[in-house]
Amino acid sequence: MRGGFRKGLGLSPKQLNQMMKQMGISIEEINDVEEVVIKTADAEFVFEEPVVTVMDAPGSKMYQITGTPVKRPRLESERKSEVSISPEDVELVMEKAGCSEEEAKAALTEAKGDLAEAIARLSEE
Repeated sequence: MRGGFRKGLGLSPKQLNQMMKQMGISIEEINDVEEVVIKTADAEFVFEEPVVTVMDAPGSKMYQITGTPVKRPRLESERKSEVSISPEDVELVMEKAGCSEEEAKAALTEAKGDLAEAIARLSEE
């Protein structure tokens, strides 16, 4: 069987590094990484003291994280705090729904920043 990636390909690490350099690819380890957190809608994966490697190829960078993550559920309060609400949005909701600033902020947070939904919720009350 010829070709493909298999043991005994005939390339030494030095030859492989030369080929990668010719293609403009470099690999570098990031030192002193304390923690990497990957957040999903329901959970977060926390890698403590991981090994992080960056492969820099023309047009993109790829990060490789090596380690054992701890999976933790995300709290509802964390998800709500991620919503960015501008003062202009608060003013608009206050004007359209005829409510206080606190009510407008709470409605926008609950509606995850959706102006129409926040105004509709306050108008129903």
